[in-house]
Amino acid sequence: MTRPVVKSLLAAALLAVSFAPVVQAQDTKASLPARIELIPFESLTLPDSAFLKGDKSAAKPAMLAAELHLAQGPGKRPLVVLLHGSGALGGRDSQWAREFAEMGVSTLMIDAFTGRGIVSTSDNQGQLGRLNMILDTYRALGKIKDHPRVDTSRVAMIGFSRGGQGTLYASLERFHKMWNESGVDFAAYFPFYPDCVTQFVDDTKVKPVPIRIHHGDIDDYNPAPQCKAFADRLKAAGANVEMTIYKDAAHSFDGPLGSLTPTVSNNAMTVRNCVLKEEPLGQITNTKTGKAFTYEDPCVERNPHVGFHPEAAKAARASVRETLKAVFKL
Repeated sequence: MTRPVVKSLLAAALLAVSFAPVVQAQDTKASLPARIELIPFESLTLPDSAFLKGDKSAAKPAMLAAELHLAQGPGKRPLVVLLHGSGALGGRDSQWAREFAEMGVSTLMIDAFTGRGIVSTSDNQGQLGRLNMILDTYRALGKIKDHPRVDTSRVAMIGFSRGGQGTLYASLERFHKMWNESGVDFAAYFPFYPDCVTQFVDDTKVKPVPIRIHHGDIDDYNPAPQCKAFADRLKAAGANVEMTIYKDAAHSFDGPLGSLTPTVSNNAMTVRNCVLKEEPLGQITNTKTGKAFTYEDPCVERNPHVGFHPEAAKAARASVRETLKAVFKL
C-alpha cells in the first residue's frame, strides 16, 4: 500500500470518528416518540371558491389520516400540528417531529394527499384547493380534542411551502370562524416559505397570537419579498407577526435531504410572478388579466429551485423552539 493511500485511509477514519459524537447526539432517546397512533378523520375536498364562501354544497367527503407522534412525559402533552408541502410527508417533517418530541411536545402530522389519491401537487397545483389543508387541520383536531394525552389548550401549527401557506392563512379570524368546529385555538403559527401572492378579504384580521414566518432570501419558488409585504401589512394592523429571512437560503432550506447547492425542482409550478386578489368575495382574480385565476395563466411558471441550508435550518429550529417554550410555558 502506498503512503498516499495510507494517509487517505487514516484521514477517513479520523473523519468518521470526529462525526460519530455529533450523530449520536442528534439521535437521542428523548427525540423518539413514546407512541405513534394513526388517526383517521373525515374532511372535505372543495375548491378555494367554496372555502372562501363557507359553502359545503360543492364539497366531496374525503377520508384522510394523520400520524400522532406522542411525546414522552407524564400527563397531557402540548401539540404541534404539521402541514406538509407539495411533495407530501417526508424526511423534513419527521425531523421536525423529533425536534418537538425532544421538547416533550407531540406532533400531529396530517396527510392531506393519500386519502385523496394524490401523490404530489408539485407539477399540478390545481389538483387540490390551496386552502383545503386549513379545513383538514380543523377536522383532524376535532377528532383528537378529547385524546387523554393531548393538551388542547396548548396547540401550535407549523407548515412548509403549500402547508406553510395553509399555516399562515389559518391565522385569519374569518376562516377560523367559518370552518373551525373543533373548539381548539392555536397558541402560535409557524409558516415556512409560504406562497403570499394572494390578498384575501379581511386578511389582516388575524388571531392575536405569535405568527412567525421563516423564509430564504434566494427563494425563487415563493419569493420572500411578497411575504414581507404581507407581514408589513399585518404588523401595521397590530398583529403579533415577525418574519425572519435567512441569507443565501433557498426554498425548502430546512429539508435535510436536499442538495447543499440549490437545484431545479423539475417541472414544479410557481406563481411567483402572479398578483392575485380575492375580488369579488370568493373569487381569486388575476389582477393582470382581471379574470378568475387558473393554473393555465401566463404568470404561472415552472422549474424553481430548492436546496438545504444547514445554518439556516439550525437557526430556524432554535427560533421555533424558543417561541414554543414561551407560548407553551415549558
